[in-house]
Amino acid sequence: MESTIIGEFDTRRGAELAIEHVVQECGVPRSDVFVQAAGGANTSGTRTAGPDAKAAPAPEGHQKLEGPIEVSVDFHGDAPEKIADALKGAGAKTVRTK
Repeated sequence: MESTIIGEFDTRRGAELAIEHVVQECGVPRSDVFVQAAGGANTSGTRTAGPDAKAAPAPEGHQKLEGPIEVSVDFHGDAPEKIADALKGAGAKTVRTK
């Protein structure tokens, strides 16, 4: 069954982890995984994490924390719940199928 499974993430780090889980654990080809801002704004999530977070304060201005990040997976198998579980396990705040 073909479907697109979409997870929304608050952080770029969570989105990146989700991609690795889907590719490495679920065997989805990397070419079937897509990342984009969930809305019209250019964003790196709604909060900092991982490489976006800095130990020492520095002038901001280059980061845009205006909205969630969307990871979508074109799925061509029989167990879409495995992909949904991988997205949730990496921190997706919502998961939907299209």
